[in-house]
Amino acid sequence: MGRVQCAHSATLCATPSKARRMIRFILSRLGQAVVAVIGVSLIVFVAVRASGDLERFVLPPDANTAELARVRSEYGLDRPLYVQYGLFLSRAVVGDFGTSWRWQSPAWDLVRERLPATLELALAAALISTIIAVWIGTQSAARPGSWIDQFGSAFAVLGQSMPTFWVGILLILFFAVELRWLPTSGYGKVSNLVLPALTLGWASAAAQTRLMRSAMLDVLDSEYIKMARVKGVSEFWVIYKHALRNASLPVLTVMSVQWAQLLSGSVIVETIFAWPGVGRTIVEAIFNRDFAVVQAGTFMISVVFVVINLAVDLLYGVLDPRIRLG
Repeated sequence: MGRVQCAHSATLCATPSKARRMIRFILSRLGQAVVAVIGVSLIVFVAVRASGDLERFVLPPDANTAELARVRSEYGLDRPLYVQYGLFLSRAVVGDFGTSWRWQSPAWDLVRERLPATLELALAAALISTIIAVWIGTQSAARPGSWIDQFGSAFAVLGQSMPTFWVGILLILFFAVELRWLPTSGYGKVSNLVLPALTLGWASAAAQTRLMRSAMLDVLDSEYIKMARVKGVSEFWVIYKHALRNASLPVLTVMSVQWAQLLSGSVIVETIFAWPGVGRTIVEAIFNRDFAVVQAGTFMISVVFVVINLAVDLLYGVLDPRIRLG
């Protein structure tokens, strides 16, 4: 009876099948995200333990053996490494990374308070880089050999060859010192966000511009684009409606990788512009050997990065059904 129903109504049978495939696709990506977070937590744990005897960072240099033993017992450093990691992972799940030695407050609360500033900077940099890459990349592909194409090529080369800290210093010297248009540092106003976001998104915009141009050239040479032009569709709709959607898939892949660079690059940018984010906090914690804050900050940034990659994977399935149904 079920086979007869499926033969007469393909829609009734195809819909549950597609739904199951979509659920499997989402569950597989969630499983990969969990494995990635656990792997990052293990790397963070091992890296912090390999940096030296942690108990010596808490006590003064002249601490005796009894005091060192007391701190080791208090922080569980006298236990086997696998036991320490199990305790670390169980506490990390509930946001317990210990107390900061420098700021004398819970490390997770300290990092969580400064996460919005980092996300604000990263989102602004991603928005700026995407707008620049889409506009320059599409225009360069639509008019190869023109002045905009030559400008895009030069911008891509400069963007990927100049280090982030050097770009930040140049922007400060030009826009803040010479022209006095923007402040050199600070937080809370749009004017404080412009220079850090431009600095952070510079290299990302250059990489995305080159990829967007290459992807658009391939798509614009396809048969359905030629057919759309033959039918009289305006060039604007050909580029931004028909071609851009298909060309955006490889760009999305690079964007997910660029997000890692934006989050990690924010450490340098936040330090240059005195931006009160997680990156600057991690740098200060490293200099002060505050391993609780280092673990909490690194773990939080890693989780945010994994979530972004998960969102991009799910977006692939929306843009290209072959990915989620394959």
